[in-house]
Amino acid sequence: MSTLIYTESPLDPKHAVYDATILAGDGWFHPVRKGQTLRIVDLEGNQAADTFFFNAADVKERYSAQDTIREQGSIYLTTGTPLMSNLCNPLLTITADTCGRHDTLGGACAAESNMVRYSLDKRFMHACRDTFLLQMALSGYHVTKRDLAHNINFFMNVPVTPEGGLRFADGVSEPGKYVEMRAEMDVLCLISNCPQLNNPCNAYNPTPIQVLIW
Repeated sequence: MSTLIYTESPLDPKHAVYDATILAGDGWFHPVRKGQTLRIVDLEGNQAADTFFFNAADVKERYSAQDTIREQGSIYLTTGTPLMSNLCNPLLTITADTCGRHDTLGGACAAESNMVRYSLDKRFMHACRDTFLLQMALSGYHVTKRDLAHNINFFMNVPVTPEGGLRFADGVSEPGKYVEMRAEMDVLCLISNCPQLNNPCNAYNPTPIQVLIW
């Protein structure tokens, strides 16, 4: 288990140019311009914010978990992590983090994973992949499911076992914890505020998150 690193931000929410609340199960697809800072806030604690990024100028360039892990030499994301693209360019850099660690291995819940992890009758429950695809279809951006790859799970705790497996553990976040990122290029940010009702990490109670941009 890695040591948690906490970094506060000097930015004042009153000065943000954008402020929105994403309800549990809802999605958000929004541009963040180069030099702007994006903050995602876990309003009630232990709520997974499944997040993905595209290069706004060319969506074929997108977030890469593999390149991000390799470049920083760690499987967890926190302050100082460059979020790398599949072309090995930094999309954003994490500049503040009061949670301490975020997952980039567990992926988004989907109909298939709901069946494997829980039971066959969970297939038709709302999942993050559904939200991603809906937001992409309605966005007006030229993105399809072929452009969607492995995402980040902000605020989610997914330890790696000694055998190399993944374990979905109790969260390390609390109400009001946040992660903040500076855009290194114009990006599109895609979020699914996880609707998962089967995972005890959120006490079976999905809750809202907040997004702010400076």
